[in-house]
Amino acid sequence: MILFFLAPAIAELLSGSAPPAEFFNPISLLLLASLYGSGALVIREMKVRLSKGYVSMLVLGMVYGIVEEGLMVKSFFDPEWGDLGILGIYGRWQGVNWVWVEWLTIYHAIFSIAIPITIVELAYPERRNESWVGNKKFMGLVVLMGAVTVFGYLFLTDYRPPFPQYFLSAAIATLLILVAWRIPVNTGRNGILQALMPKKLLLIGFLTTLTLFMLFMAGPHLINQPPILMILGAGLLFAIFCFLKRYEWDEETLYHKFTLASSAVVFLAALTPLQELDKSRLDNTRGMLIVGIIALVLLILLRLRLKSQMFAREQELEEATIKGRRARKMKQ
Repeated sequence: MILFFLAPAIAELLSGSAPPAEFFNPISLLLLASLYGSGALVIREMKVRLSKGYVSMLVLGMVYGIVEEGLMVKSFFDPEWGDLGILGIYGRWQGVNWVWVEWLTIYHAIFSIAIPITIVELAYPERRNESWVGNKKFMGLVVLMGAVTVFGYLFLTDYRPPFPQYFLSAAIATLLILVAWRIPVNTGRNGILQALMPKKLLLIGFLTTLTLFMLFMAGPHLINQPPILMILGAGLLFAIFCFLKRYEWDEETLYHKFTLASSAVVFLAALTPLQELDKSRLDNTRGMLIVGIIALVLLILLRLRLKSQMFAREQELEEATIKGRRARKMKQ
């Protein structure tokens, strides 16, 4: 249930896409939770049931981005979609907003899916490898997500995308599901180096998120050629993946994973004062600062909890080591 509401809370509320006045409207909250929450829970169940890792989860997160932005709200194709701004012109070709496609696919994979799942799993580490919903609930979530997608397609806007482009997006989503299924579980996890210090991971994650936002927000005003911007975006992600896969990610690095995931949330929280003070926005952004403060407080509380759990595990290991030494001495 926490993941059901945390996914839209991070992707829509904390990001400022749906400020408090909009997000906490009962109808909006129901629709957003039904879409984001169902998507996050379904993808997490697929990851657990298929015994997959974080790379597969990110690929499935890309599928979610295509479903929401391509199949449901059709922002991948609609040049008049309200959030596009300059991206309704910049990078548009053959009826597709290509730069927007790349940016929103990346955004949803990270912020709508990977980060909420990671945070909730680490909040309950003893259940992180267990299935959280039964078969009936799983199918119910799939149906709910499908129903919301159809509803959004029919009623959110009157725009109808060209069939070839729309069909291609559905085909790519299907192909990515197959790719996620084929990715080995240990991909990107078994590096030869020990995990970086949490403070360094926090800085790396924060700067990576900042660079992504700057690239896709300011880049269209600075880079004349959209393909170059898209190559830079894909290159940044590939570089981060290559950097992180050099390190070993196992059961002893749960706190490190939390630090990396929370760094992006810290970035969004840091933007909330600017969003509340932004007079150019037409929607009501009142309360965004409070949202950012609450997000930071919850992250700090979870950090303290994880550190205490990590300390307790280290003590258990140390006690087990001491008992083993004593047992060996007694045998001698």
